[in-house]
Amino acid sequence: MLLNMKDLLKVANDHNFAVPAFNIGTGQILKAVLETCEELRAPVILAIHPSELEFQGDFFLESVKSAANHATIPVTIHLDHGSTLEQVYRAIRTGFTSVMIDASHYCFEDNVAISKKVAEIAHPLGISVEAELGTIGTCGNDKEGGTGEIIYTRPDDAVKFVQETGIDCLAIAIGTAHGIYPKGFKPELKLDLLSEIKAKVNIPLVLHGGSANPDDEIAESVKRGINKINISSDIKDAFYQQLRKTLSADPKVREPFELYQDSIKAMKEVVTHKIKLFDDADKAKFYSL
Repeated sequence: MLLNMKDLLKVANDHNFAVPAFNIGTGQILKAVLETCEELRAPVILAIHPSELEFQGDFFLESVKSAANHATIPVTIHLDHGSTLEQVYRAIRTGFTSVMIDASHYCFEDNVAISKKVAEIAHPLGISVEAELGTIGTCGNDKEGGTGEIIYTRPDDAVKFVQETGIDCLAIAIGTAHGIYPKGFKPELKLDLLSEIKAKVNIPLVLHGGSANPDDEIAESVKRGINKINISSDIKDAFYQQLRKTLSADPKVREPFELYQDSIKAMKEVVTHKIKLFDDADKAKFYSL
């Protein structure tokens, strides 16, 4: 069942769980994610970054929409980190049910103006809008953007931002970074800051850079009110590490249905772990399917 993210996350907010947003840059990843979510009866957000859409082409969305419409669980198709209005327009034209406008690198006033404009365009079409306040860090090994210095979201700014933009969910900066953390790096979430923001903001909150953070911190962030967590690097790393092993073991293998089987299995294990960690399993029962 295809939904926009506002409707999807309202249920998550009401029942205090988080829906994973898995980046599905290929058909193999889409297959692994949806099959696992169906098995676990877990609502899911199929996230596609503008670079992934550019690589796959608009026709890729037709297969994603078909898969979502035939799913027996709640599904949202979401533009991840759209940084320009042109990218947002493309997503709207091709059938996304949710878009993110990331103007977090602009000053507060410009971020408000850009995010508000996207909401004014998307909402009449039934498309939900996510924006970001503060900045997410980067480990330098991802393609999703980020900054060398994390600017933490201030609770009072979050209140003002939500009121002035009319967005449906807010990505906040509490200490995560995009990519796989380097060896020896110990990330630490500012969970008290999350609680402050949740107490003041009445829309679902989003955690970006959810790969490689300690499980106990992620689980606690869900308990404190995070309703959407982005996962890209963790599932892709599992997929392609196994693919390298497969190719090394048999350099002559060439059939896709042989080549990707073990990689899909490896990725499904990570997807399963994230769904259970976010308390998303068996939550399809809360939706009118």
